[in-house]
Amino acid sequence: MNYYAIGWLAAIVVFALLEAASPALVSIWFAAGAVGALLTSLFSSLFWVQLLVFFALSGILLAATRPLCRRYMKGRSQPTNADMLIGQTATVTEDISNVKAAGRVYLSGQSWAARSLDGSDIPKSTLVRVDHIEGVKLLVSPVQK
Repeated sequence: MNYYAIGWLAAIVVFALLEAASPALVSIWFAAGAVGALLTSLFSSLFWVQLLVFFALSGILLAATRPLCRRYMKGRSQPTNADMLIGQTATVTEDISNVKAAGRVYLSGQSWAARSLDGSDIPKSTLVRVDHIEGVKLLVSPVQK
């Protein structure tokens, strides 16, 4: 009976379960390496040869495909016209209060809902800088003079 083949089969199952339980690619390369080692165990009873095939195949697959998989999994972020507002200066037209969930600024010919980046209240007529955008709200901080 080939106990090495049973061990490699168990490794394949463990790596496949780890991959299924994770939202990211973490062990698929090792599952493929274990498949290679399983096939090797059918032709060679030398465990070190099986380990060599496992590590070599896993390493080659990892090095060859991980950057491509990371790029695919990350996706592409598309900058929007709203992203151009970050860093610009706006005028507060309605007092900004994060506690009251109130506040508006005027920027680029439009009125925007705004909140303070650090949570502080910002009075009307203050010049603010747009630091971040969350949905349809601008997160702003007062411009230091």
